Amino acid sequence: MVHRLTIAAALIGLAACGKVGPLVPAGGQSLPVKPMMAAHTPDATELLAYTTQARPQRVDELMRRSQPLKADRFDLPPPDAGLAPASPTASTEPAAVTTGPDNVQEPR
Repeated sequence: MVHRLTIAAALIGLAACGKVGPLVPAGGQSLPVKPMMAAHTPDATELLAYTTQARPQRVDELMRRSQPLKADRFDLPPPDAGLAPASPTASTEPAAVTTGPDNVQEPR
């Protein structure tokens, strides 16, 4: 029991010893150079900030009641009224079956 408490206390102490403070470059290093079109060199907090493309805003607006869709002038039926185009090789006769064990004659 005492051994478990000692280990738990050591783990809690180890977890609590992390430094919380501003980020600075490692010794002998510097921040990245100023981007060509930027007005100033960004600091560490600006470099760590997410852009709108990387983390877009969430839309949490819930619909209160059903609402009909607005008219969309581009939501039109196809010009052929939805019919599939005719095949260029379409014929009224069924195609000859050329496969299978019962096909002993040459196809017509």
